[in-house]
Amino acid sequence: MSNIPETGRTQRVQIRLIVIQVLVFSLLLTLGGRLWYLQIRNGQEYSDEAKNNHVQQVVQPAARGSILDARGVPLADNETRLVVSASRTDLLKMHDDGKAVLTRLAGVLDMKPKDVLDKVRLCDAKTPQPCWNGSPYQPIPVTDEATTQQALQIRERAEDFPGITAEPTAVRRYAAPGKANTAQVLGYLSPVTDEEITKAQDSDSPYLRSDQVGRSGLERTYDKELRGKAGVTRYEVDNLGRVIGQAKNDEAEAGASVVTSIDARVQAVAEYELNQAMKKARTEFDKNTGKNYKADSGAVVVMEAKTGRVVSMASLPNYDPNAWVGGISGKDYAKLTGKNSNFPLLNRAIQGQAAPGSIFKVISSTAAVNAGYPFDGNYPCPSSYSIGGQTFTNYESQGYGNITIGRALEVSCDTVYYGLSHKEWQKDGGNNPKKHPNDWFYKTAHQFGLGKETGIDLPNEVSGRVPDREWKKNFAKANHDAWCKQGKKDGTYVEKIAYENCLEGDKMRAGDSVNYSIGQGDTLVTPIQMATIYAAISNGGTLYNPTVGKAIISGDGKSVRQIEPKSHGKLPFTKKTRDEIDEALAGVATRGSAAWRFGGWPQDKIPMHAKTGTAEVYGKQTTSWFATYTKDYSIVMTISQGGTGSGASGPAVRNIYNALYGLDATGKQDLKKALLPTPQKTLPKVQTDGTIDAPKIKPYNPESQKPPTEQTLAAVLGRRD
Repeated sequence: MSNIPETGRTQRVQIRLIVIQVLVFSLLLTLGGRLWYLQIRNGQEYSDEAKNNHVQQVVQPAARGSILDARGVPLADNETRLVVSASRTDLLKMHDDGKAVLTRLAGVLDMKPKDVLDKVRLCDAKTPQPCWNGSPYQPIPVTDEATTQQALQIRERAEDFPGITAEPTAVRRYAAPGKANTAQVLGYLSPVTDEEITKAQDSDSPYLRSDQVGRSGLERTYDKELRGKAGVTRYEVDNLGRVIGQAKNDEAEAGASVVTSIDARVQAVAEYELNQAMKKARTEFDKNTGKNYKADSGAVVVMEAKTGRVVSMASLPNYDPNAWVGGISGKDYAKLTGKNSNFPLLNRAIQGQAAPGSIFKVISSTAAVNAGYPFDGNYPCPSSYSIGGQTFTNYESQGYGNITIGRALEVSCDTVYYGLSHKEWQKDGGNNPKKHPNDWFYKTAHQFGLGKETGIDLPNEVSGRVPDREWKKNFAKANHDAWCKQGKKDGTYVEKIAYENCLEGDKMRAGDSVNYSIGQGDTLVTPIQMATIYAAISNGGTLYNPTVGKAIISGDGKSVRQIEPKSHGKLPFTKKTRDEIDEALAGVATRGSAAWRFGGWPQDKIPMHAKTGTAEVYGKQTTSWFATYTKDYSIVMTISQGGTGSGASGPAVRNIYNALYGLDATGKQDLKKALLPTPQKTLPKVQTDGTIDAPKIKPYNPESQKPPTEQTLAAVLGRRD
């Protein structure tokens, strides 16, 4: 028997049990802590890794939909090219960040090493173009113009070009059919950014890292429809990356085609005629500056009067949107955005703002009638109009005696509008306005849709400006200190104006009102606004939202969504006033300031209505405006620093109408030659495989569209406004 007392033996057993309990508890605590660390602290990380280890995705980009003209002619589509791309992820694993590989690649592609290196660097606030603003994990295109021989060299010498691929790839193509550039309307693409991917994750149209995104024009407006849906194949793999099965397969859905109201034939005519008008203007002498006109930019809009659909929209200078395909070069980017570029990316039809000059007088005429002045009343048209010590003259200082508002429109008599607007300014209280002034001239401009966007389906439209009392006060508040600092009572013209503005810049002065009545001063409009207004006069008063998109056709051609015209208001005149303005504008084309440009026009068959405008801009040469309409179309053209309305823009607008209606130089019509004798109503048919049997575009022949001899008409009628 053991000599150990029973109590001692019991204590040792208890101690052992306690030690065992502590060890078990410690082990459980350690295990619990580890489980917490794995499942809670780093649970998401390990969960993501597990998913990646077991399911891998292969993305098949969807074919981007085409942008078609009204007859189905592709304006933007896709073509297969050999694209050489670089994997930034693979390159950064190399000791020199892949510089040696990219230098060798430059030699094969006949490019400068710097150009290749620049293309694969990432964009940030300090990095100029060219650079990559897409995902850093996505293959970065170096060129989409590789030859077959170059691609073979890269693929056969794979050990010399790790991280480099050369594959046939569908890339965007801007076809310019019949030389219809259409750049600013179409826009361009660039890679999706990480920020955009994050923002779109919860939307019904998320981005993939391989996506190209529309950055301007129709490419941006209809990006969601054009992009389609990429295909994703998910493979089950083991921890060594070996495929053990296919989990799920989502088929790619080709992007929809956007059918536009643009007619490529008319677009080519409009672009050509605008360019020729600008070239011609540069040969004309400006007596005010002693130099030829600069004619540095311009725009023209052709619109269906009864629907607001845009048949043609041209803006100069323009650019080649193909320059953006596959990543833009630094040289090309500087040409498009540098301070000496004259900003060709701007769509001046919707983003170019200028004083409208006399084409604004349809608004002033309506305002006068609404204020109580009879359209057929008699109003003095002297050669000048004085207010205090300031004299406002007619264009070329010509007077016509007492005339009606209609005749004032025909001959573009400024002094009639000076007198009417001055009287209204006085009725509203002059320098000490009433609490609630009528402000007929300003109110009417807003009712015509000025000072706000038209609602066209193109991005970044500007609103223009109606310089009413509210704008005047806000502008004065923002500039008061600068005016007071610059102003001098007896200084230069600019210093005197600054001095007056410092004292009473928030007041609506008489000079402001009379200048405004003829579309001068601080008023700003865009060509699309004026085309919309003149189309509304043509159709009886309905202001349509201008539209370029006409229909969305699914990638398989089975479903069509029409884009119907929408109205945003009515012009503020009665049918009687509308008809009186309509008659006066017809008179402009037959016996007024535009008559010398429409000699031989078949007025009995196709009534023409027009208004010329020559807007003065401080420090620049005059802006040329020409606004017109028939029962079918409105056409508005403007040329910055281009001279007079009828002188610079008139012939080009006449030539566009000749092409539309199939007219020769004498006004004889041949409907077989007419591009659009009536507005297009049918849609092109897209086949189930996405193809379209598009008609061919014949080159525009300007020789057949020359207007009749101008010299005789000019001698009789004179060059006015």
